[in-house]
Amino acid sequence: MGTDSKGDEELSRVVAKIQGGVLAVVCGLMGGLGLFIMTAWLLLEGGPTVGSHLQLLSNYFIGYSVTWKGSLIGLFYGALTGGILGWTIGFIYNRVVGIRGR
Repeated sequence: MGTDSKGDEELSRVVAKIQGGVLAVVCGLMGGLGLFIMTAWLLLEGGPTVGSHLQLLSNYFIGYSVTWKGSLIGLFYGALTGGILGWTIGFIYNRVVGIRGR
């Protein structure tokens, strides 16, 4: 039982805090580029009804559509949403680590 608490203390010291800004940038890039690439892929693929499912994002992202102009708008919204999500995850994680470290 003595080694368990010693191992927990070592683990608490090793767990590092996440840089919220860096995580926000990375998640923002992934979200923005992801939505841009998905839209561009559907446009290049073509067909009678292009991106009917992805078009539903226009209910949340004003101005977004499955067009080339919409892919740039999606790049912005994806980066914004991903950045906010990444920063929030980093913030919550750091709070939990801080509470647990006391």
